[in-house]
Amino acid sequence: MNLSVFEKVISNKVSLIATSDDPAHDFLHYKRVVQSAKNFCTLEKAQMEVVLPAAWLHDFVIIPKNDPRRKEASRLSALAAIQFLKEINYPEIYFKDIAHAIEAHSFSAGIEPLTIEAKIVQDADRLDALGAIGIARCFATAGLMKRSFYSEVDPFCLDRAPDDNQFTVDHFYKKLFFVAENLKTDTGRLEGVQRISIMKKFLSDLSLEV
Repeated sequence: MNLSVFEKVISNKVSLIATSDDPAHDFLHYKRVVQSAKNFCTLEKAQMEVVLPAAWLHDFVIIPKNDPRRKEASRLSALAAIQFLKEINYPEIYFKDIAHAIEAHSFSAGIEPLTIEAKIVQDADRLDALGAIGIARCFATAGLMKRSFYSEVDPFCLDRAPDDNQFTVDHFYKKLFFVAENLKTDTGRLEGVQRISIMKKFLSDLSLEV
């Protein structure tokens, strides 16, 4: 099996489904997740034959964050991904682990990753929600959802529960910091610490302006 040939075919397919309508989930998002997953795979000594297609196809079926079917997105992506991999004659021996890695990557699905490959794909995707790129993606999503940047009263959730349905900054406290605390691989956790420091610096700078 020539993995680089399969990767070319898979990435070409993903480029057709990635949409510029959502900058947070455009083709560059897939490329960043794949690059992180490749790096982690090498460092964590995992199977690239599982990690690579799972990382490329983790959002093979795109469902908006405010859609009631959101929790089903990773399961639907896994089913569609395996069907596509069958069509391009990818080795079936990896299908079970690829499907699990795709299903478990999603925060909304709440599926615990059971393999190192699934942990890598989950970490790679979640790290793209953190750091400087995570801030950019968060506010891009806010624009699509027509959500306010911050609450005029207590913008940094000092004395209230965060409500990220209304306020974008609240999403840092409601989800993103929690995500960073629950990364699964040693490599991911090290990267997560660096990215969280960037986000906290941003919030500190923002507090001087609002």
